[in-house]
Amino acid sequence: MKSRTLHALALSVALAACKTGSGSPSGKGGASTGVSIDPASKVAEVDGKPITYAEVQTDKETGPKLRQAESKVLTELYEARKGLVDEMISRRLLENEAKAKGKSLDDWFKQDFANSVAEPGEAEVKAFYEEHKGQIPPGQSYEELKPRLTQAVKQQKMRGNMTTMLEELKKKHNVTVALVAPDLPRVDVEAKGPARGPAGAKVTIVEFSDFQCPFCGREAPVIEKLMKEYDGKVKLVFRQFPLDFHPFAEKAAEAGMCAADQDKFWLLHDKMFSNQAKLAVEDLKSYAKELGLDSTKFEKCLDSGEKKAAVAADQKAGSEAGVNGTPAFFINGVFINGAQPYEQLKETVDRELKSKG
Repeated sequence: MKSRTLHALALSVALAACKTGSGSPSGKGGASTGVSIDPASKVAEVDGKPITYAEVQTDKETGPKLRQAESKVLTELYEARKGLVDEMISRRLLENEAKAKGKSLDDWFKQDFANSVAEPGEAEVKAFYEEHKGQIPPGQSYEELKPRLTQAVKQQKMRGNMTTMLEELKKKHNVTVALVAPDLPRVDVEAKGPARGPAGAKVTIVEFSDFQCPFCGREAPVIEKLMKEYDGKVKLVFRQFPLDFHPFAEKAAEAGMCAADQDKFWLLHDKMFSNQAKLAVEDLKSYAKELGLDSTKFEKCLDSGEKKAAVAADQKAGSEAGVNGTPAFFINGVFINGAQPYEQLKETVDRELKSKG
């Protein structure tokens, strides 16, 4: 493509599309997506005694870390491959569209596509400004920024139109993607704790989280959206992993377990994530009262520290599974580290549901 604008636009659309799972990962067929090491291979030697790769894989300390590293590398490699495949598909589809009109791709983009996108009106530009003004350095007025804002809105509209066009072209030309998702290492994590969803669900998500962690707070609506979309198909289990540098996290974790004794865990879960700046003990007691818990039982539970050992047990289980930060998810044992976009979690759930038939 000669046009840098067209290349950037098509690339941004391709990358956005790859996150929604345009392929059909099945775990069978297709090219290998990773480099494996024979478990029997000798990887080191100490005093003449060999250390095999299998020993590293199964060791209590190194095994979880190795599986976490392998999952990260294999996932990143797959995402990169999938993005580049979709970029090539997009380019070929657009080249065919231009050729059908007797034009070069560059000319088609400038004369047909770009001109088909209407110039944004004043209301659209102002709405864009209001949405993003928190990111604008102080001292710059709307009028000064208006030309750049207008251009940004038009680019946004062009990306939307390009996405719609490419999806229609993919259907028209029967596009399929045969790239296979990697068979990721799985970690055996007990699904023990407050749960949502059917006991016999084909997919179980074990989440290790910290109520004071801002990334966990941001991920909470993502998980809520996932549970609503897959209602009846996915089970979510919450385990506590308060981090040492969050001073209110441990008591918040204990509060969650105290609420679970009264079958009110998820109510307090939502309340704490919605009020992460106010998680002192008195705040927790106030929330419990507001949510209709038995205050006497809750406060006795929280003040006595009776859930401290249970919180520590969750932390130990998480550490043994390779968790070293929050949030951390195990989707049928597949480790996903950190706050992730909805599309990545959805793709993993879809793959697990498909593999389970």
